[in-house]
Amino acid sequence: MMSNSGSKNIFTFLAGLAIGVVAGILLAPDKGSETRKKILDKTSGLKDEFAEKLNELKEAIEEKLNKNSDSTS
Repeated sequence: MMSNSGSKNIFTFLAGLAIGVVAGILLAPDKGSETRKKILDKTSGLKDEFAEKLNELKEAIEEKLNKNSDSTS
């Protein structure tokens, strides 16, 4: 079974990445409308990346559970 530290590390990494991207965009010297557009573009990409990582985690957990159930049968 996958440990909690692995999922915590993934979440921590993604949260740090999101904070870094938003901070970088907010500190860039652009017009407000351009900044908002950049934030929407980046968060959309992060949302897709997060969904992909979450799916990978789900598949890994299912694989471990299936492997454990096969070995106990």
